Amino acid sequence: MLQRCQSKKVIIFTFFHAREACANEDKNYNDDGRPKRTGTFYTASAHIITTVVGSGVLSLPWAISQLGWIAGPMALISFSLITLFASTILADFYRFPDPVSGRRNYTYMDVVKVNLGGRYNKLSGIAQYGNLVGFTIGYIITSANSMVAIKRSYCFHKHGHSFGCHTPINLFIIIFGVIQVFLSQIPNIQELSMLSLLTTVMCCCHASIGLGLSIAKVAGGRPHVKTSLTGVFIDGDKSNTNNLWTTFTALGNLAFAYGFSDVLIEIQDTLGSSKPENRVMKQASLAGISISTLFYMSCGLLGYAAFGDKAPGNILAGFGFFEPFWLIDLANIFVVIHLTGAYQICGQPVFGFVESFTRHRWPNTGLVNHEYAINMPGYGVHRVTLFRMIWRTTYVIITTVIAMMFPFFNDIVGLIGALSFWPLTVYFPIKMRIERKKIPIFSFKWVWMQTLSMCCLLTSIAATIGSIQGIVKSLQTFKIFQSIA
Repeated sequence: MLQRCQSKKVIIFTFFHAREACANEDKNYNDDGRPKRTGTFYTASAHIITTVVGSGVLSLPWAISQLGWIAGPMALISFSLITLFASTILADFYRFPDPVSGRRNYTYMDVVKVNLGGRYNKLSGIAQYGNLVGFTIGYIITSANSMVAIKRSYCFHKHGHSFGCHTPINLFIIIFGVIQVFLSQIPNIQELSMLSLLTTVMCCCHASIGLGLSIAKVAGGRPHVKTSLTGVFIDGDKSNTNNLWTTFTALGNLAFAYGFSDVLIEIQDTLGSSKPENRVMKQASLAGISISTLFYMSCGLLGYAAFGDKAPGNILAGFGFFEPFWLIDLANIFVVIHLTGAYQICGQPVFGFVESFTRHRWPNTGLVNHEYAINMPGYGVHRVTLFRMIWRTTYVIITTVIAMMFPFFNDIVGLIGALSFWPLTVYFPIKMRIERKKIPIFSFKWVWMQTLSMCCLLTSIAATIGSIQGIVKSLQTFKIFQSIA
């Protein structure tokens, strides 16, 4: 009798222990079976600021100088409002069909697929991942320019501002690429939260230094600085064809400055579900875009006031400032750290897309699916697959080589912005909104949405033409793999 009672106690204990273990395991996973998401309003805002206030902020004084005091600020505000409008729409498509309780969509492509179908899904994938690759290449070029600027800054301080101090850029592109090889082994975007917060701080620091130096230059009298209400005049003629091309490129630069729609859904997928993700994402988008626009208006307008029509393409690496050299060096160090994180934010969706495809295509292949546990001091156990290591390393090498082949900062930035802005920020969100809400054709809401989309399409086409013309012009005097800053 005693033995039977003891046996029952063991069974009851085992049952409750198993149930408790299952409950603890459930706490570590979301309702879709994936590891629990821990993102918050603050981490989402940090991801957005890291992505938005990237290399684009450094070219804003140049972009404003091409457009002038009237069109420049108007274009900045217009792009910010359009991006905020589109991000608000996209946030409601993370879950389908209900924006609060529906099934999750993990990528931009998933969102387009469930709302518009397969053909649009493929087009959005080409646009999204093609432009994310372009972003990572642009970040490599900008970071390398900042590293070169650190070396040249000391040279100018030592030998004088008239000394050439020309430095090959390829070595610094390779250094940045090596750093990214290691960072690219971070499994997913959710594990980038700390790096993203750090890069957000770095972003604020280098933008603040650029802003402070511009204010100091304006306060110091800024001799022989010429500005205009309508932008730069080339050869004394505003209608000059070259002036038209640079104006189009400037529009592409401004579009690039607000490009984060490519990764909005991926950022939203990091949010915890204690609050509706769409509401938190809308708040994070408003905060991120507002802070970014504040920096952009300040840096762009004050940078233009400081340098006028002679504003460099990159205010920190283009040597609009020479002294204090240590402060300029510090700002460029902040730029490099910032873009190190930005590369990962834009690269992770590309990594994830290819790895998800290979897992579904070859589910029983050890190269793709077998994980190896590596104990890393200070980090804990890090799990890797051979395919992830090979694929991500190869991706970094390819983007690094392309950056060495085409290191044209402003034209590359303008082209990326032009290609990505209309389809990803405007066209797909508006089309999905019309389809889901069943907005009648030729109703007021349908007409103004289509008008907005058409205006943005024309702007993107003009910016693409201007950027391509600039790249063609640069290629006429450029020697491949022999770029010197």
